[in-house]
Amino acid sequence: MQRLLEYLAHHQSLALFAVAAAIAVLVYELRERTRSAGAIGAQDAVRLMNQGAAVLDLRSAEDYAAGHIRGARSIPAGQLSEGLDALKRYKDKPVIVYCEQGVTAAAAMRTLAQQGFGQVANLRGGLRAWRAEQLPVARD
Repeated sequence: MQRLLEYLAHHQSLALFAVAAAIAVLVYELRERTRSAGAIGAQDAVRLMNQGAAVLDLRSAEDYAAGHIRGARSIPAGQLSEGLDALKRYKDKPVIVYCEQGVTAAAAMRTLAQQGFGQVANLRGGLRAWRAEQLPVARD
């Protein structure tokens, strides 16, 4: 132990670099875990949709019109707080949120959970993953 302390005293920059690298790895891992928490794949989303889950498209109205999951309601992420009243009837039902890649939907999922929605899931990979699995996309 004495030799370790002596080494750290002589090589402070290396020790600081090691500590910074460890912190960066921990932050990255925690961020990835919170992002993927509550995420479901496209096939699980289809199963939930067949059981009556509500689907929310968090992209802009233009993106929604260009292509969306059939039956999805368009509520842009910036307007989610204002649209919560229209979603109250889904508080006890499964709700699937998605965006283009799944990042915005992860934040919306947490917002809905804080507002009392008990069964909220994020479509892992967003609409991009949905399309990659060659699932149908509706257009307006």
